[in-house]
Amino acid sequence: MSQTSSRKSLSLKSLELFQICARKGSLQDTANEARVSVSTVSHHLRSLEEHLGVELFNHARKPMILTSKGHAFLRNIDGALYSIRKAQAEATAGNVADASYLRLGTIEDFDSDVTPDLAVFLSDRMPACDFLYHTATSHEIIAMLRNRELDLGIATTPPERFPDLLDRPLLHDPFVVVLPAKAEPALADVVAGKSHLPFLQFSSDLIIAGQIAAQLRRIGIALPHKFQAGGNKTLMAMVAAGAGWTITTPLLFSHARRFHPLLRMHPFPAKRFARTLSLVSTPDCSRSVVELIDSKVRSALVEQIITPLHESSPWLTDTFTLID
Repeated sequence: MSQTSSRKSLSLKSLELFQICARKGSLQDTANEARVSVSTVSHHLRSLEEHLGVELFNHARKPMILTSKGHAFLRNIDGALYSIRKAQAEATAGNVADASYLRLGTIEDFDSDVTPDLAVFLSDRMPACDFLYHTATSHEIIAMLRNRELDLGIATTPPERFPDLLDRPLLHDPFVVVLPAKAEPALADVVAGKSHLPFLQFSSDLIIAGQIAAQLRRIGIALPHKFQAGGNKTLMAMVAAGAGWTITTPLLFSHARRFHPLLRMHPFPAKRFARTLSLVSTPDCSRSVVELIDSKVRSALVEQIITPLHESSPWLTDTFTLID
């Protein structure tokens, strides 16, 4: 094969499949993610190695691992593929109705209100599209986006920024204290650990738990760990039963409506802090799709959650807000 014909065999698809396989370490997993056959993946990888004249993978290892030259090649193409995907997304702006596949991840915070309405809305606006909806923690959603297992997600903005993802801040969600309705101790004493009520907290592997722990350290408060839960509703049920108190957010509090008569939400008594929820996407997710979902989620948040909470707790009006 001449050098000219070899160069013609190099394709964007080969580079994309190489990037996926470098991450997955498996032809089958690469084929599943790219929605092609294993033989197609194998053909593109073989063509790429023949074009370069080097082995990019140690094919004898399972899972497949990159050679030293494979690692170097991956480093050099990552940025180029990012730029290409971003350009493709910008070029396809406005083609919402033509979208054929969308993988969307949301945190559990949106499951009972926003996500169901969003699913109905998108199925109407994007009739030719196949959808995959995935509920997970913010950590998991960010990881799936970085691994290109999702196209778009709604998650707590992580403390670190990822240059391979695009984010649009959605909601300023301040931290609040929730006590049993019949609790008598002063709020400041409760937060300082000077009451009989134990602190009930989120599981330590969650982003929200890390944010709360960091703030308590900053203001010099150390609270014993009485109980941890991965779900907000479990915490709300425990507080409603009088088993303790917790730090959460208005958005999460809104999902525990059945317990509201037994709960009282208060502003955090020390230095205020908040989390930000964002719409996070991969660079190759169509800009028009991102804008469509951004608009729908914002309207749903205002109608279903923000306005009712502002009416019942007016002190939230200036802090529990959309981010422009």
